[in-house]
Amino acid sequence: MENPTGSALGDNGTLVVTVLGEIDFSNSDEVAQDIRDAVAKASPQALHVDLAGTTFIDSTGVGALIEGYHAATQAGCPFKVTNPSDEFRRVLAITGLSDLFGTTQQSAEGEDANLSQASGA
Repeated sequence: MENPTGSALGDNGTLVVTVLGEIDFSNSDEVAQDIRDAVAKASPQALHVDLAGTTFIDSTGVGALIEGYHAATQAGCPFKVTNPSDEFRRVLAITGLSDLFGTTQQSAEGEDANLSQASGA
């Protein structure tokens, strides 16, 4: 099985961990470990987990992201989930994890954009 994550440290000190495919019971432990390892190795100024290439996340996947949040906060760096799907953004809002994952701003912008498109504005 291919590694579900990749990481890159930007010039600004932000570590971006990308997650590809599904995060579910079959690989959530590996995803969580990859995030922890990346934080430990890079000592980043901030950690962003990019979900643009993620197609599905179950509850164990949410748990992996929470473990990533804990790893980042223990390392003293801000944590943010970027590019969540609309469906996952709704899950985060329902579960109260939007603030923890830094997706509140994205959610509001996405909803505003959807409302504008729907009204023909």
